[in-house]
Amino acid sequence: MAAGERSYDGGQAPLGGYAALAATFTTGAALFAVTARRSGVRLPERVPPWDVALLGAAVFKGSRLLTKDKVTSFLRAPFTRRTEEIPAGEVMDEPRGEGVRRAVGDLVSCPFCSSMWVAGALVCGYACVPRAARLVCAGLGAVTLADWLQYAWSFTEQRVEG
Repeated sequence: MAAGERSYDGGQAPLGGYAALAATFTTGAALFAVTARRSGVRLPERVPPWDVALLGAAVFKGSRLLTKDKVTSFLRAPFTRRTEEIPAGEVMDEPRGEGVRRAVGDLVSCPFCSSMWVAGALVCGYACVPRAARLVCAGLGAVTLADWLQYAWSFTEQRVEG
């Protein structure tokens, strides 16, 4: 880098790690497409709006489970460090390390970042085994609904009790 020239963000972002993750995702998607085509998987002509909503709820919950749930901490632990516990049994983790380790830490501690990966997995399942994928999505969607009902119950209880 030339004198006085600044890096992308002062050297904080693990751009090489992000590139490796993007390449991994793209390679996985390409391998899925080739394997599905060779296996004779017929992609749906259209995806009904109800399935999009079901997939959306499942991606939401799946990415929260991966990035915020206490029980999945063992998956994040090599790449993150716990910073605090937040309501509803969730936790806040921050990425640690450098390079690919830091990039994976960013991915597994951010529900927005991981949602593309969760969506990719669920969409691949939807394409190959739609009935099973819908069942998984229905289960995750039911947990999403249950979470909202828990919040509504707690909110109502707090309002009534003053």
